[in-house]
Amino acid sequence: MFSVTEMRTFELFSIQHIAVLVMFVAVSIFLIVCRMKLKPHQSIIKWTLFTLLVLSEISAQLWVIATDQWEIGSLPLHLCSISTFISIYLFLKPSKKAFYLLFFTGTFPPILSMVTPELFYQFPHYRFLKYFLHHSAITWSVLYFIVFEGYRVPRKAIWTGLFLLNIIAIPIFILNILLDTNFFYLATPTESTTILSFFGTGIMYYVNLEIAALIVFFITYLPMGMLLKRERRNERTVIIK
Repeated sequence: MFSVTEMRTFELFSIQHIAVLVMFVAVSIFLIVCRMKLKPHQSIIKWTLFTLLVLSEISAQLWVIATDQWEIGSLPLHLCSISTFISIYLFLKPSKKAFYLLFFTGTFPPILSMVTPELFYQFPHYRFLKYFLHHSAITWSVLYFIVFEGYRVPRKAIWTGLFLLNIIAIPIFILNILLDTNFFYLATPTESTTILSFFGTGIMYYVNLEIAALIVFFITYLPMGMLLKRERRNERTVIIK
């Protein structure tokens, strides 16, 4: 289960892969549909997600150290880790501005990562379980803040979030050059075949990254835009009555 060399047989859209995707969708729908019944258990949900995120980051570091695989590229500086740290911060200290960035980096990107994962290990290997639990917990955390904490995101936050992401990417890009790493996948696409594998090379890779980020941000905002529109309509109805 924790071996480096065994169970390296992950297959895209295998039964195990599809099963965890279905589980993720089912839990997500459950959190939304049953939000009123779950409200008394909000604290349990909050600290369960918090614990999952913390343990995911810590256990990942312990695993690469214990298996003698740790290297500078093992530092938690990928996008999912950044989203994790923002989530952990929000669980401890409310911040609307921090949530704006988490909303865009922690909603659709983790889902895309689960659909086309950079993963070599099959269920029930630790890396398989950690990968899907970690990415699921990030998106579930976003749902938690929206459903239970009442966080909302204005449309202008699309550009604010994109700007902040690029600001974070600049030192990460420089760090990749200095340390020969690939944080944020700004140096090269993923090793296994994912959506980034089709982004080309050189300057076109970065152009496509920016275009993809903008598209993802707009797609991510669509449900939030519809939610805000419905809430404004309901408010007007209440006022009229």
